Amino acid sequence: MSIPEPLQVLTTIRDFVRWGSSEFLRNELSFGHGFINALDEARYLVLHALSLPFDLPDGYFDATLTIAERAQVIEILQQRVDSRQPAAYLTRESWFCGLRFYVDERVLVPRSPLAELIHNCFSPWIAPSEVRRVVDLGTGSGCIAIATALAFPESVVDAADICEDALAVADINIQRHGLEERVRTIKSDFFDALVDERYDLIISNPPYVDQADMASRASEFRHEPELGLAAGQDGLDCAHKILQDASRFLTDNGILVCEVGNSQAALEAAYPELPFVWLDFEQGGAGVFLLTRIDLDLIR
Repeated sequence: MSIPEPLQVLTTIRDFVRWGSSEFLRNELSFGHGFINALDEARYLVLHALSLPFDLPDGYFDATLTIAERAQVIEILQQRVDSRQPAAYLTRESWFCGLRFYVDERVLVPRSPLAELIHNCFSPWIAPSEVRRVVDLGTGSGCIAIATALAFPESVVDAADICEDALAVADINIQRHGLEERVRTIKSDFFDALVDERYDLIISNPPYVDQADMASRASEFRHEPELGLAAGQDGLDCAHKILQDASRFLTDNGILVCEVGNSQAALEAAYPELPFVWLDFEQGGAGVFLLTRIDLDLIR
């Protein structure tokens, strides 16, 4: 790739991060797949193209790039603008709970506030010693299942998903993290294939985007599999399935933790009898509820 003449004045890492950020803003790209602004995403893509870490010390940003390196950086930044794909699909990687995961267009890009709960071992809602069996419903890339298994070293985790393509990605990540003995993938429409199983923790980030939001979503989100996002007119199709069956699959002291995002109000209206505990997050995020098995028995 030859470097266009107007860009030949760009020579340092800092130059390309600035230029990339400006291009992202000028072309009105959308963010939210791991990075929330143009500058951070440009920095990530530039450093990825150069095989450098994201926490590179500031002094290195004034390093002059070779002609070949400049061409690589321009190519990935231009690809982000032209394709409108999330950066994670271009680099084939994403981070969740401080862990690196393989991702591609078969799965959503990890970005759930559930990472904070996993990092804190769901304290104070359950004692780590009580977590032996876990299921992640709608596992996608497997990031939640894998991070939970690492948070609870004595646990065995089922990673369930209806999509075989998603399970193939989850299997890649399970192998990369060396968890084949403790995390297994299961093709299941939520609980359908989990006959006679009982779990201390049921965790899920299911599809919860309502019809209106699906119709208005930005181009970047249209690259993600619709199966992992759409949940009917009010965003509750999947939440209904989980709530109706969860009690039968929980141990006596077990808990259900589920993310429903901006469908929170619709869910509360649909189940006025349930004492939802809506969890707070120091690092941002909302729309995650917690219920016990006893709470779930109140469903009419």
